[in-house]
Amino acid sequence: MKRQRRMLKSLRRKIDGIDSSVVKLLNKRAAISKEIGSIKQERSIDIYAPDRESQVYESVVRENRGPLSGNTLKAIYREIMSGTLALEGPIRVAYMGPPATFTHQASMLKFGTSVDYVDCSTITEVFREVENGRAAYGVVPIENSIEGAVNHTLDMFADSELKICSEIYLEIDHHLLSRGNIKKIKTIYSNPQVFGQCRGWIEKNLPRAELVDVTSTTKAAEVASRKKDAAAIGSALAAEVYKLKILARSIEDSAHNVTRFLVISKSPNPKPTRRDKTSIIFSVRDKVGALHDILVPFKKNKVNLTKIESRPSKIKAWQYYFFVDMEGHLKIKKVEKAISGLKKGCIYLKVLGSYPAER
Repeated sequence: MKRQRRMLKSLRRKIDGIDSSVVKLLNKRAAISKEIGSIKQERSIDIYAPDRESQVYESVVRENRGPLSGNTLKAIYREIMSGTLALEGPIRVAYMGPPATFTHQASMLKFGTSVDYVDCSTITEVFREVENGRAAYGVVPIENSIEGAVNHTLDMFADSELKICSEIYLEIDHHLLSRGNIKKIKTIYSNPQVFGQCRGWIEKNLPRAELVDVTSTTKAAEVASRKKDAAAIGSALAAEVYKLKILARSIEDSAHNVTRFLVISKSPNPKPTRRDKTSIIFSVRDKVGALHDILVPFKKNKVNLTKIESRPSKIKAWQYYFFVDMEGHLKIKKVEKAISGLKKGCIYLKVLGSYPAER
């Protein structure tokens, strides 16, 4: 027993020594980052560089030999880079709030906890904050693996000059949150999309509960926190913020519930990385075979499309905008040729951005 205690003390002393070295190295890294920040400010270069972020994560995972997992190291480096970004200069990120929404979580997953966040009540407001320069970046949802595209975001890109500079994928877990007992729940608050994702569980477990739509899962948690016979469907973070119990975990009907978010800014396209995406929006003349014709340049140049959505233009009846995501960076020849070929048949075309692909 004494031998084990001595061994434990010895191992802890080793950890203390390593921690001391790690702290010194982190601060040495931070000092270099401050120098980089000064150069960026002198040259009016954006502080946040998605291509560099992608390189750092890739290098960390490549160098890893365990026992820590790659995802664990990425999470550690997310906070390291968040702290050094804050040292390089002030960064303000707008997101669709209030705090503790899934968009807030996605924002922190990308930028960490050291930058300044501003919550906005709508997607439109997020765009406006960035357009007016009150925030350097905005985070907006673009699609959910179950519910499909977020049309409001798609519509905003048609009118805005902002660019996409990064993307975020967030695994969504919905929990039943309440102050009271599950047997006494009479009302459940959440937003319509979440109710749609949890329909099967609700019908099986709380079929008589009244479902009340609110603007966000965080708003739902706030309302439920004031009532004993009410519940909210929301995140674990919302439960923590509003001091609610989690009565049932992961009640979504599909185990593969993922929401994709986009980071928007005024910045031009980040530099190419090993894996990139390019997003565009365009409109074509209303004629027979129009959809076929727009796909030909991509097939001809062997550019893979990962997403295509259509939305009414709201200018003329039966005229549509098409939103397309493709593999590759705008600076790659085959992507450049495909977009150039597409232009010939378009009455409107705008490149929304090239950025590192998360998946």
